[in-house]
Amino acid sequence: MAKEHSFDISAKISLQKFKDAINLVEREVSNRYDFKGTTYEVNYKEKEKLLVLIASSDNKLDALKDIVVTKFLKQGLSSKVLDELKVEDSSGGNRKATFKVVDYIETKEAKKITAEIKKMKLKVNAQIEGDYIRVKGAKLDDLQKVISAVREMEWDAPLVFENMR
Repeated sequence: MAKEHSFDISAKISLQKFKDAINLVEREVSNRYDFKGTTYEVNYKEKEKLLVLIASSDNKLDALKDIVVTKFLKQGLSSKVLDELKVEDSSGGNRKATFKVVDYIETKEAKKITAEIKKMKLKVNAQIEGDYIRVKGAKLDDLQKVISAVREMEWDAPLVFENMR
């Protein structure tokens, strides 16, 4: 009897890598010449899953966003981890950007992913199970084809492929 293999597609992020990236942002910004003497703040609210960036102007805010994305990429995190909610004025004439930390696949997107996997006409089964999608199949080659095909497609969530068995 053939053994069944499986893997999970999720959008989990490593919280430790995320926090490390935020610490690296703080360190770099404090040493940068263009931020000397200006107001800036990087605030991660873990319970609300929000990242708040505050800077003295729009230009500084854009530079801060770029630094954050660069540090995320260096830590192996996707730039899709952050979803910009709003940019607004803050106290003291500063600008404030609020980002939602995306660490899940929305139901609508999960359904699209499973539909795309079924369109591939491989002998695999994709099921939505809570926060992740479990893909099962008898052949490891088929599962690897699914992984490479799903990676090539454009998705809103930062997809992670894990638990290959």
